Amino acid sequence: MSEKVLETATLAAGCFWCVEAVFDDLQGVEDVVSGYSGGHKENPTYQEVCSETTGHAEVAQIRFDPEVLSYADLLRVFFSVHDPTTLNRQGNDIGTSYRSAIFYHSPEQKAIAEEIIKEITAEGIYDNPIVTEVTAFDKFWPAENYHQEYFANNPNQPYCAAVVAPKVAKFRKQFADRLRK
Repeated sequence: MSEKVLETATLAAGCFWCVEAVFDDLQGVEDVVSGYSGGHKENPTYQEVCSETTGHAEVAQIRFDPEVLSYADLLRVFFSVHDPTTLNRQGNDIGTSYRSAIFYHSPEQKAIAEEIIKEITAEGIYDNPIVTEVTAFDKFWPAENYHQEYFANNPNQPYCAAVVAPKVAKFRKQFADRLRK
């Protein structure tokens, strides 16, 4: 029996609690870790990232089985669960740490990301242009343990109830056929 070959995607779509919660439910996803990418400081803390001095974005690093979930379909979900047209902002979360970004791990991922952006733009889903940053992956720093599986562990926390839960509900409705069994 051959072992699964997993791929990695590193995506920023605002608060990593939302991104992690959505992708945890997606068929083909093996693991999701909240963390930080795209900055210049080694091993940043949450407080440092929130201070907007490190250049990092809150990201989810997603390990997925490309035999079950293509990178293109993973990106289609990504674009459906946040607003890729707002620069450095998702709802009330404002700053570069909340930017929309795809940190590609290969030239193929870069090409697919650019193609999906063209596809979504052509479909006219958004009134404003997509401002998602498409940049080469450099490093990933896992967030502190209390950020991991945050929504699953804290569904009644006010931010989770007001912001994360509606995003997860919308995702589950829109992608009911792609949910983990």
